[in-house]
Amino acid sequence: MDVARQLVLELYPDARAAWLGGSVARGDASSTSDLDITVLLDGPPAPMRKSLAYGGWPVELFVHTEKSLRHFADKDQARRQPTMMRLVGESVVLLDTDGCGARLQQEFRAEVAAGPEPLSTDELDLLRYTITNLLDDLSDAAGDVRLAIASVLWQDAARLFLTGAGRWSGTGKGLLREVAAYDQALAAALMDGLRVEDDRLIVAVDHILAEYGGRLFAGFELGAKI
Repeated sequence: MDVARQLVLELYPDARAAWLGGSVARGDASSTSDLDITVLLDGPPAPMRKSLAYGGWPVELFVHTEKSLRHFADKDQARRQPTMMRLVGESVVLLDTDGCGARLQQEFRAEVAAGPEPLSTDELDLLRYTITNLLDDLSDAAGDVRLAIASVLWQDAARLFLTGAGRWSGTGKGLLREVAAYDQALAAALMDGLRVEDDRLIVAVDHILAEYGGRLFAGFELGAKI
């Protein structure tokens, strides 16, 4: 924490607030973890981000104004992945000159706790259709082709599982972490199915689809916005 605060004071002496988020703030950092630091300024050079090394740590800096924080939080809401909201809302406050550090932390924490907007009918149908096509492709695939399909399939199925249940989604390891936090058994089933060349992944994904009407191909229709 001291290294992170020292970096903020050194690079941004006029900062209004700063937060340390990510794995270090959560207490589950690994040997390859970095310091995820969000800094609040009144203006330029915000908004911007940069990566650097400091005090023996790799550092990711996200430098914002209140307006740009809101902009990226709204993008988080739209894609149902609360990256910025968590970097501030689930953080350790490093600096707070005028109370905005605590205020914004509380606001974003509340937004994370409230969860994402529910899937629209079109969004749900598109996910079901996409997953159905992947399942069909997987059924007669083998080797590297199977692995390529399965690596996409488990992620789309996980997003349906999470967002259909009103929970936040993610990408990569963050997506797996979200699934495991909600249903450890399903996370294990998806990963087991990814590793082996049998029907375990298909069974796990069909189990998810069953909650939303099963596979969808015939009858799927989606209008285009131009």
